[in-house]
Amino acid sequence: MYLLGYDIGSSSVKASLVDAQSGKCVAQAAYPESEAPISSPQRGWAEQNPNDWWSYLKHATSHVMYSSGVASEDIVAIGISYQMHGLVCVDRDQRVLRPAIIWCDSRAVPYGEKAFNDLGPEFCLEHLLNSPGNFTAAKLAWVKQNEPDVYARIDKFMLPGDYIAMRLSGTIATTVSGLSEGIMWDFKRDEISHELLDCLGIDPELVAQVKPTFGMQGIVSAQAAAELGLAQGTPITYRAGDQPNNALSLNVFNPGEIASTAGTSGVVYGVLGEVAHDPQSRVNPFAHVNHSAESPRLGVLLCINGTGILNSWVKHNIAEPGTSYHQINTLAAKAPIGCDGLSIIPFGNGAERMLCNRQVDCSLHGIDFNRHTRAHVMRAAQEGIVFSFMYGIEIMQEMGMPVNRIRAGNANMFLSPLFRETLASISGAPIELYDTDGSVGAARGAGIGAGVYLGPNEAFAALRKLADVEPDNANQQAYVDAYERWKELL
Repeated sequence: MYLLGYDIGSSSVKASLVDAQSGKCVAQAAYPESEAPISSPQRGWAEQNPNDWWSYLKHATSHVMYSSGVASEDIVAIGISYQMHGLVCVDRDQRVLRPAIIWCDSRAVPYGEKAFNDLGPEFCLEHLLNSPGNFTAAKLAWVKQNEPDVYARIDKFMLPGDYIAMRLSGTIATTVSGLSEGIMWDFKRDEISHELLDCLGIDPELVAQVKPTFGMQGIVSAQAAAELGLAQGTPITYRAGDQPNNALSLNVFNPGEIASTAGTSGVVYGVLGEVAHDPQSRVNPFAHVNHSAESPRLGVLLCINGTGILNSWVKHNIAEPGTSYHQINTLAAKAPIGCDGLSIIPFGNGAERMLCNRQVDCSLHGIDFNRHTRAHVMRAAQEGIVFSFMYGIEIMQEMGMPVNRIRAGNANMFLSPLFRETLASISGAPIELYDTDGSVGAARGAGIGAGVYLGPNEAFAALRKLADVEPDNANQQAYVDAYERWKELL
């Protein structure tokens, strides 16, 4: 008996097969092997073709099925994790009408800000817990205003995970968690926000049917089964955005628990047990995977667009050709804490929510041609990313969120000893590293949704801790000095 999990990222699509009884991953694949392209037709735009996600998913599925030797009939449930805040538009024949406007696209900021002002800050923060900002509803408003012919043909709009579920099942649905990440859920009334839709001029008929995060969301269609080599009728029993799912992957369900990730974007995600908001809407509360009106569980999301993508840029444009990330980490560690005065502001991937939707771009400060080397630039990039995390953590602490311990998967930027030691040292919070990722978490979430597991404790009994990273108290002042200089530059 096996569980299949997908993680639809902006860099790749990952698939994992998990043995439901042991909880162990028996096969895993990611496609493409290099980072998937992001199109930027204009400054601040970011788009991907949803059909490419499906193509990547087919490759990843083929690999895990072949390498594992598992029979398709032995897969009892499928779970989906996906890049948050994207917009996919389809017509009545479920054909994609335009490229997906993905999470780091900035074009919709004025539309969200206008809705925030028209509805009033008090209404938005008390009912939606956020400004509509640059999220999915605002992106759809941009399409309505700028591409009216496309808008007129929309039958349903979706998040990226909803699109993959549609391709798997032939049916279109979404979740409360998904609607909340698009800033379309009214937490006071526990329903879709008709005031927001009216304000943006969005037809409520375009909203997909709401399904539970855990539970039957559809079954694999005959067409998808033939394309993927899966069994027709396999149930889809879980879907969630990548950050709620990352928290689930780390068994983070309860108030006060913290999860973090640092892929293309970087995230600190803490669970609150009450409905609350940041007065400036710099961090964002969404419905967590186990949220209900009776028992609130909000995931407070600090998202930084310019994290791993900066490290990738350094690899491809600063490092010598053929240099691996491991080699970059080793070289960066040769530079001292604070990089001899070199600082990097990492925000070169669109408007940043925690900076009140400003687009400040990436910049290097304090370069000394006689002292600084590639190693300094590589370390300054990683320190700049960590300092952006700390800047947001301070906002979460202002909300009353304790950040005493951070859980993370052993992946992406957390593979760098320099990165994780800097984060632990500047925040003062020990870091727990676990052997998991989003696609494994999605598989285990599917097990919860299918009733294979009685609950999270059973689903994550096999979750394995790899390491504890403690703060470097001996060099605390050096980290603080570098961070304070960074903040002054910001």
